[in-house]
Amino acid sequence: MSSADGRGEDGAQGAPPEQLALIREGVRQARAPKAKPRTWRGAALAKELPVARVLVDKGVLHLDRYFDYAVPEELDAEAQPGVRVRVRFGAGRHRVRDGRREGGGLIDGFLVERLAESDYAGPLAALAQVVSPEPVLGPELLGLARAVADRYAGSLADVLQLAVPPRNARAEGKPSPAPLPAPAAPAAESWTRYARGAAFVESLARGGSPRAVWNALPGPEWAEELARAVGATLASGRGALVVVPDGRTVSRVDAALTSLLGEGRHAVLTAEAGPEKRYREWLAVRRGSVRAVVGTRAAMFAPVRDLGLVVLWDDGDGSHSEPHAPQPHAREVLLLRAAHDTCAFLLGSWGCTVEAAQLVESGWALPLVAGRDRVRASAPLVRTVGDGDLARDEAARAARLPTLAWQVVREGLRHGPVLVQVPRRGYVPRMACAQCRAPARCRHCAGPLEARDADALRCAWCGRDEAAWHCPECGGFRLRAQVVGARRTAEELGRAFPAVPVRTSGREQVLDTVPGAPALVVSTPGAEPVAEGGYAAALLLDGWAMLSRPDLRAGEEALRRWIGASALVRGQGAGGTVVVVAEPTLRPVQALVRWDPVGHAVRELAERAELGFPPVSRMAAVSGTAEALAAFLAVVELPGDAEVLGPVPLPVTDAGRPRRVGAPPAGERWERALVRVPPGSGAALAAALKAAQAARMARGGSEPVRIRIDPPDIG
Repeated sequence: MSSADGRGEDGAQGAPPEQLALIREGVRQARAPKAKPRTWRGAALAKELPVARVLVDKGVLHLDRYFDYAVPEELDAEAQPGVRVRVRFGAGRHRVRDGRREGGGLIDGFLVERLAESDYAGPLAALAQVVSPEPVLGPELLGLARAVADRYAGSLADVLQLAVPPRNARAEGKPSPAPLPAPAAPAAESWTRYARGAAFVESLARGGSPRAVWNALPGPEWAEELARAVGATLASGRGALVVVPDGRTVSRVDAALTSLLGEGRHAVLTAEAGPEKRYREWLAVRRGSVRAVVGTRAAMFAPVRDLGLVVLWDDGDGSHSEPHAPQPHAREVLLLRAAHDTCAFLLGSWGCTVEAAQLVESGWALPLVAGRDRVRASAPLVRTVGDGDLARDEAARAARLPTLAWQVVREGLRHGPVLVQVPRRGYVPRMACAQCRAPARCRHCAGPLEARDADALRCAWCGRDEAAWHCPECGGFRLRAQVVGARRTAEELGRAFPAVPVRTSGREQVLDTVPGAPALVVSTPGAEPVAEGGYAAALLLDGWAMLSRPDLRAGEEALRRWIGASALVRGQGAGGTVVVVAEPTLRPVQALVRWDPVGHAVRELAERAELGFPPVSRMAAVSGTAEALAAFLAVVELPGDAEVLGPVPLPVTDAGRPRRVGAPPAGERWERALVRVPPGSGAALAAALKAAQAARMARGGSEPVRIRIDPPDIG
């Protein structure tokens, strides 16, 4: 025994036997009531509302419901509705001890509500842990997530994975700043350029809930106009939410909001911010410290308090379509929010989608458009070059730039930068016979031949080099480019204008801005940088490649891409000129020349109505192997007015090639059927497909069947 152990006659070592027995008994009694961590065996339950209704993080349809758990007394204070919890899931009924179910694996979830008693008659398992006392799931967000899940035939857990960002303890531990008082209502300013623009902003400032489809004029003023709409909403004491396609657009709106309202009045929600900063900004919105939000697709679920305005910019951009289940579109989510929260709605773009035209056609929203005189003054002059002009200009055809384009480039470079839009990146993505235009195919796998550098042909599928190609149709040996890539175009322009700098913007490197000095800027669609003072001219090359895509939206998408690039060019009064290389008689080309995207969308909507295609009808795509798809369609109880189109085979994805979202696994042969219903039956269609898929998953179906409501590509 050490001197420390024997120090003092009052210590445990010096205690008489009776006292030692009392000490040991006290230790036993102190340990008895304590529960084993995360099982709470023997622990007392909460005295009030001892049942917690939990949504477990299981994104499978047959488990898309709530589960009841017992609340231990020690977790009573923290286990409040909206917090993150961990529970044991999967224990069988035979694993019951002291009237409480035990076993199962730990799984995350959200506590939805507290109840006095459960509808379930059997024994309940206890909550294992309250991960954080921070309530992150409010009733408004829960209701929105349930509406989105029902509309897209998905599970609530999958939607909440999109709506609630992952927890970051460091960000959660920091307090959010105090909310700022409401700002003064801004003046309408450039909104007066539109027929109902000033009235729209004034209605927002008065607390109204107007709904509008905004066809913005060309130029950079759109970001400031959007900021003024947000400022007017904040002035009424309400919140505002703005969703844009990408980070570059977020930066422009962020700068406009900061310039108009100052710092600290809005939050920016983008994936590029990183998990800690994004979660900190999200918590500031959830806690009510910030009333305005601007962000990309995931921000459509931002929990803005007292929501008064939702804004979506450029709804035709593919970035607004969520690739993860249940694959909602930001436009439809914001439409649901506008209906549920009875708030204002603004859908803005330089172009106009068919869905936007339908909102106006149905009377749900009013148009915000400028007069034709104002449009002609703001838009650049658009000139066309068709196949006939190219046929008379064989040398220009080989260089991909007709004479008119060369003239416009030379004149534009005297006054500023010139934008060149090329549909594809790379060198020469696709080749064809120069004589009969038959696509050049690989002799081994029939894949398309590409020119990845200046002199080598290679198959895009199998990677084999091709040194002795000849056309099987006409016997020709000369090749021409079907679509010349951005890198090859930049190389040609650099040789033609050696004293002018050439910049490229595309997937590898996307430029945000370029100076206003003379330069050639070669860009792929959607990656066009903003030029200081606007571009002096623009060339839209290989228009037929965008128009010839086998898709219902090919014309609409081509026009949207063209208008997006042309809107960066100076107005006609300032000498801005756009040359589009496409057949002049085609409807999208004529709409670009007249700068009439609304008229083009209205005509497209009328044709869709005659054919029964979306958005006039609701449609779902169901895909899988032939056997799995046939079995699914045989058991699903579709609405009586549903019509099944197909099935048709889907393209086989080759191993090693990038796979598109929703495409079948590499090497597998899948089929797809389209199910169409008239307006008013969309909810019944989604419910029927969800019920059939849930029953199939509950039976343990091995082969996957994929369902997508409102598919963006229907061929």
